[in-house]
Amino acid sequence: MDIVCRRCLLKDMTDSEYYRSIFEYVESLDETMRTPAPDYEARLAYCRQCSHLINGMCELCGCFVEVRAAKRQNHCAKDSRIW
Repeated sequence: MDIVCRRCLLKDMTDSEYYRSIFEYVESLDETMRTPAPDYEARLAYCRQCSHLINGMCELCGCFVEVRAAKRQNHCAKDSRIW
C-alpha cells in the first residue's frame, strides 16, 4: 500500500534516497541560478501550506518543489506573483 503524504517535502519522508539526489542536485546549482537560502526556506514553507503539495511534488505542475524553489527564476505554479 502506497502512503500519500500531503504537504510533505521529500526531506520529510522516510525514503531518503529521493531527497539525497534532490539535495545533491540543488547543491550543484551555480550560485547565480540558486535561490538565496533564506528565500529558499520561505518558498518551501509556502509550499508546505499548499493543498497541492503531495509526496514532495506539486500536483499542478508535477515538479519536485525542492528543485523548483531552489532555482531563482522559478515561481509558484499556482500563483506567479508568489515567489
